[in-house]
Amino acid sequence: MAPFLAYEDKGADSPLLPLVLVHGHPFDRTMWTPQLEAFAPARRVIAPDLRGYGASPVHLGVTHLSRFAEDIRELLDALAVDAFVLAGLSMGGQIAMECYDRFGDRVRGLVLADTFPTAETAAGKVARRETADRLLAEGMRGYADEVLEKMVAPYADPEVKAHVHRMMTSTSPEGAAAALLGRAERPDYRALLTRVTAPALVVVGADDEFTPVADAEAMHAALPHSELCVIDGAAHMPNLERPQEFNAALGAFLERVDAEAARGTAGSLGAVDGGR
Repeated sequence: MAPFLAYEDKGADSPLLPLVLVHGHPFDRTMWTPQLEAFAPARRVIAPDLRGYGASPVHLGVTHLSRFAEDIRELLDALAVDAFVLAGLSMGGQIAMECYDRFGDRVRGLVLADTFPTAETAAGKVARRETADRLLAEGMRGYADEVLEKMVAPYADPEVKAHVHRMMTSTSPEGAAAALLGRAERPDYRALLTRVTAPALVVVGADDEFTPVADAEAMHAALPHSELCVIDGAAHMPNLERPQEFNAALGAFLERVDAEAARGTAGSLGAVDGGR
């Protein structure tokens, strides 16, 4: 069966773990272009357009994080990807947490960028519902104009700003509204973080107003096997604003996860040999 989601699947066959990248709201898979370019030469990199975003079909009504997670599971099943490193930014980080809750046995490394694990507050639910109504009534442009310099820092490169604005204005209002309504009902992932057994990397832009450094520090404290990377000169999208720094942190993390996976495989083979 053909996958439901549109996606990028780049990189040659490699013994290294595939990297799965989950974009945020209201973006699409092109937000990961610097990471696809950096990591696809050595490993398989998969970046889907979430339901309602980019070239994937629009879902009307409400899209819960659980639905996004199941879409990703179905895509990875269709692509025969069993074990992988999972990275998500903002809403994508919350979807990554939901994925870990549902099929964490397949996740060998978890990257949470510019995100937070708590359930929505009462005021936050009202705000998300109001924004969803506004997007349906007015479209994306006014919203995109207002939040652009919170998504990326005011001092960000003009080309980065243009890319982020273009992604936002190209997003389906119906898809974005459905996701906002779903996020309003999201669960609290804080207890889940304490049970994550995979290595984790928490990344945040130093000037992020949506998910400030304090949120990243709290996740780092909750995760049993985590590292924290604060990227200077970036706001909510350090992977685009400071791709070299982001890729350096992600690359070092991937090397450690690959090494751990290789040791685990060698240990398993040793156990089999020892029983002969």
